Amino acid sequence: MKEIARKLNGEISRLTNKTFKFDKRVSEGWFSAVYFLKTRDIVADQLPEHKVTMQFFQKDTAVLCGTDEAIALIHTFAENPEELEIHSLKDGDKISPYETVLTITGPYQLFGFLEGIIDGILARRTSVATNVYNVVKAARSSGRQKPIIFMGDRDDHFTQQSGDGYAAFIGGSTAQATHAMNEWWGKEGMGTMPHALIQMFKGDVVAATKAYQKQFPNDQLMALVDYNNDVITDSLKVAREFGDELKGVRVDTSQNLVDKYFLRNQHLMGTFDPRGVNPELIFALRRSLDKEGYRHVKIVVSGGFTKERIRAFEEKKVPVDMYGVGGSLLKIGIGFTGDNVLINGEPEAKEGRRYKVNPRLEYVQFHKEDEGE
Repeated sequence: MKEIARKLNGEISRLTNKTFKFDKRVSEGWFSAVYFLKTRDIVADQLPEHKVTMQFFQKDTAVLCGTDEAIALIHTFAENPEELEIHSLKDGDKISPYETVLTITGPYQLFGFLEGIIDGILARRTSVATNVYNVVKAARSSGRQKPIIFMGDRDDHFTQQSGDGYAAFIGGSTAQATHAMNEWWGKEGMGTMPHALIQMFKGDVVAATKAYQKQFPNDQLMALVDYNNDVITDSLKVAREFGDELKGVRVDTSQNLVDKYFLRNQHLMGTFDPRGVNPELIFALRRSLDKEGYRHVKIVVSGGFTKERIRAFEEKKVPVDMYGVGGSLLKIGIGFTGDNVLINGEPEAKEGRRYKVNPRLEYVQFHKEDEGE
């Protein structure tokens, strides 16, 4: 059973390193800024009795993510983690600018070298979770929630997929492209066919879809229909061939192309941008499918979608049933800062920073098993 299932069942309060599987070199300081390592050595030698409180915050309205991971990091790599007092918000909490999200109190030399790593965990996870949350919110602005497929596999290094997938889940996306994206929270990735499959069948969308159905007969049948830049023609071809078995079509037209539908109907041109996946193309596709009785066929769109573009589609009530979103969800726009704000319980911080009490913080109990393996 995945730890996330135990957490959702209330058996554990937070995920541990059994989920995150940290690189063991963290304990050697391999990923810590050298000045943190030097400070650890100085304090251990000259000020070993001092206890500090380190406080973490960021400057936006956001959806917090990465607290379980940061706490698991501390429990795994801090020296004598049972001596530390940790208070934290939880993954998925809505947070305000400058709100304290995490505090750690204890001898600096036990945990201080982890500061930058904690900042980075919180920054990436919160950025992705917030990006996804905003896109999910945009996708329900027409009054009905449209699912978001997280398709970020090609937009960042593959080693980031598990953490990004978890952050996307916290943000509200439960459909994701790879198995790795589902590793921390879900089951398996989802998806049907890429353009490469259609290319193997020399542009024959029907033949490619038949091959897919033969190989994966238990999948819901979804055809990719923009390969030939003739979305409506190819959608109708597969709909006529598969009828009720066809559950949906995906449109992924390049922003550099104008679909052949508009070239055949040039009287429609001149009042909108006809390139790529545009509202007029999707309206025309929906009308064409409905006219021939294929109202059950859902329309999925992908390719360069952002929260702004999705909101514009929803405001126009474009008949999209699901959005595939990638690169825009992985922009890292939220940064966290860790500050030492108390020493031995007394205020002591750099100018402009101070200890900010947050009654929403919860005490984090340490359990030996939280160190994980």
